[in-house]
Amino acid sequence: MAWDSVMSALRSHLEDYLDLRRSLGFKLGRTGQLLGLFVSWLDELGQARITTDLAYAWACLPEDADPSWWAARYQATRGFARYLATIDPASEVPPAGLFTARSRRAEPYPYREDHVLALMAAAGSIRSPLRAATYQTLIGLLWSTGLRIGEAIALDRDDAIPGSGVLVVRNAKFRKSREVPLHHSVSDALSNYAAIRGRLCPIPLTPAFFVSVTGKRLIYNNVHFTFHNLVRQAGLTRRSPRCRPRIHDLRHAFVLRAYAAGAASADPLYRAQIATIAGHVSPASTYWYLEGRPELLDQAVARLEARSGHQQ
Repeated sequence: MAWDSVMSALRSHLEDYLDLRRSLGFKLGRTGQLLGLFVSWLDELGQARITTDLAYAWACLPEDADPSWWAARYQATRGFARYLATIDPASEVPPAGLFTARSRRAEPYPYREDHVLALMAAAGSIRSPLRAATYQTLIGLLWSTGLRIGEAIALDRDDAIPGSGVLVVRNAKFRKSREVPLHHSVSDALSNYAAIRGRLCPIPLTPAFFVSVTGKRLIYNNVHFTFHNLVRQAGLTRRSPRCRPRIHDLRHAFVLRAYAAGAASADPLYRAQIATIAGHVSPASTYWYLEGRPELLDQAVARLEARSGHQQ
């Protein structure tokens, strides 16, 4: 068997595995990315099967990572290996228990407005005018609305009609859709981007609102790669082993700003509105975002206690 066919067979099995799991309702965003990297690593080593030793060696990369990250990588390989074992009995299933560290949430990066302006300035220096406009607008939209990056990439042109004042997010997390109100400055920025996109990419190959230089929808991994480059250009640095500038933390910063803006409000509907805009099931799902701001968490707890006292 030709070596290329061996590699494509392993990746083909991965695609079948992910398709099967997603058909059962699993999104597998991070798991899919990790397994794609794992298969590429196996291909580079010339390995056609998963073994416990290989799974363990790959899981322990990079060497200076948090043990919880190693555990997450190892767990992803076990699920795929169990699937492969039903196809190829020679494929080993790595045993449970080699990693015991519990996963810990990353510490949110405390983005400020000047940080975001620096990121957008770095995006403006991208050589391609279309790509520069895409990333400037994308970063501004995430900062201004709290969208998840996957939701922003999935936006179609009909979801962001210029002048409508709202953004329609369809089939997001938990398969829910919602409308996100837009500040007039955000609506203007989206209209300006639509005009630039229409001029520089008059015949796109996708209905996506944000497009690449090839006229296609943005790819999640490429967006993250570009964002990390912009972080370096903007001079943003890691605060601790668990606190580095992540694109998802723009969403965290939005929730904190929104909650701070209404911190003096006694209206319980305000917190429900924040949860709705952010796409959370309930305000309770929003409260963990306050961990980065103890004073806001104290206010949230005090209000819950006061409300409980009134109900007794």
